[in-house]
Amino acid sequence: MKLNESFEKTITGESVERWRYPRFFTENIAETALITGSDAQHISKVLRMKRGDLAVICDGNGTDCLCRISEAGESAVVLDVLDRKPSEGEPSVYLRLFQCMPKSDKMDFIVQKAVELGAAEVIPVISKRCVSRPDPKSAAKKRERWQRIADEAAKQCGRGRIPSVGETVAFSEAVSLFDAETSCGIIFYECGGKKLRDIAEGRELQKIDVFIGSEGGFEIEEVELAKKRGIVPATLGSRILRCETAPVAAIAVLMNLTNNM
Repeated sequence: MKLNESFEKTITGESVERWRYPRFFTENIAETALITGSDAQHISKVLRMKRGDLAVICDGNGTDCLCRISEAGESAVVLDVLDRKPSEGEPSVYLRLFQCMPKSDKMDFIVQKAVELGAAEVIPVISKRCVSRPDPKSAAKKRERWQRIADEAAKQCGRGRIPSVGETVAFSEAVSLFDAETSCGIIFYECGGKKLRDIAEGRELQKIDVFIGSEGGFEIEEVELAKKRGIVPATLGSRILRCETAPVAAIAVLMNLTNNM
């Protein structure tokens, strides 16, 4: 089988084959692809890949390239592009997760799983019931860590783009970012709301903004503020989910309702 004429079979023909090759992101793709920095070190020193080995290189804009290594070094790896195809790892819906800051390292888990499930952005939010309230310097460091987690999750799960982790914002600013004309806004409230299937029924959703509370959920005043902006209160059932469980459940259900699972 010639690699340059059978990208479809090699990458997507069988589920096993699709995940066979390591995945990396770079904007430096033309007839060849160039990988530098920590990814180059990972390829050469950790994976011990060498000339002739195959990898999937993504341009970060939804295109996957099947590539063969032509030069491998610790500072740079050059790969020949054999074929290109649209990434199958990107959902049709653009989902932003506005996650109120949880305690401890729960946000690490939330970012990782949100990316795996298809979220396009994760924006940390400070609401009234947040116990974790990092100062600007600490928040910047946390954001760097969360972005690295997002990067690794995107590689692992086959995304065509690397989701971004935004700056930490106050709840009032978070709801102001919602545009009712272009997006569907959903705030999950433990005191009740609509079922997700009722919100999504009959609609071709292209953008969804999801608001999840921290430990203790939202204050009623925050829910009322969200409603004034056109954000709909919703429920995830009769059981109270932990703040790190709720976003996983919500995104999974929404991806299923929009035919992305």
